[in-house]
Amino acid sequence: MIITGGYSQSKVEAFLTPSDSLLTSRRNLVVVSEAVITSAALVGLHQLWYADYESSSFHFKNDNSHWLQLDKAGHVYAAYQLGRMSAELLAWSGVSKKDQLLYGAGYGFVFLTAVEVFDGHSAEWGFSWGDVAANAAGTAMYVSQELMWQEQRIVPKFSFHTTQYARQRPAVLGSGFGEQVVKDYNGQTYWLSANLRSFMPNSKLPKWFNVALGYGAEGMLSATTSSAVGLSLPDYERYRQFYISLDVDLTKISTPSSFLRTLFSIFNTIKIPAPTFEIRDSHGVKFHWFYF
Repeated sequence: MIITGGYSQSKVEAFLTPSDSLLTSRRNLVVVSEAVITSAALVGLHQLWYADYESSSFHFKNDNSHWLQLDKAGHVYAAYQLGRMSAELLAWSGVSKKDQLLYGAGYGFVFLTAVEVFDGHSAEWGFSWGDVAANAAGTAMYVSQELMWQEQRIVPKFSFHTTQYARQRPAVLGSGFGEQVVKDYNGQTYWLSANLRSFMPNSKLPKWFNVALGYGAEGMLSATTSSAVGLSLPDYERYRQFYISLDVDLTKISTPSSFLRTLFSIFNTIKIPAPTFEIRDSHGVKFHWFYF
């Protein structure tokens, strides 16, 4: 038996391991909190987002060509991050790995599919199978990596910058920064950030060093070029943007502080500003010293 500072190793491990009653309390807290937050979010979303639009009978809509698929990238990102956070909360409460993946990782898919049902009852939108497929892809990205590697080596991230386009159509692209982050697809960039040390464990690269591939688009004042007909909007060229950049996996930074680990986990959803190469669709290559 190993003795550490007058205490046996078994006693130290017992002290550091949460008791069954504590884990049960944590589990109840997670379940109740998620139920309350989810209900409040859905009710608030219905009132703030859908109340201004006419309701309709449930219907479907094929929006796969809209916004150069930036909205679909957003669904992948949101489903992944909501599922990841829910799974980590269940891990904190002592739930088995199987249940973390089943109930935790699936949370993002369930929540976003509920939102999709709201879309199906709105005359402005409609239930989109493309959105559901993107939600499923985000969930699958998290679950598959846990099953293959027991860690997340490739993480979807997000960055945003304001654009000139929102000022020209604020009702659609947002009238303030908070709305623009959600509505102005021209300023959104979605990333896949890969941790190189995870793929090359014998390398001398820092554990937190990542390389990120990004996708964005510009020139969009409406969902499609055809939807802009008759709206008297400026005729901008719509084009795609692809990015290569450096990044940091904040969860790989070692710290004894549980508070910092929690903060790192939350902010690991966002791509850090860094030197970036932008490859514009039919517009050549552009370099940014710092891009966000």
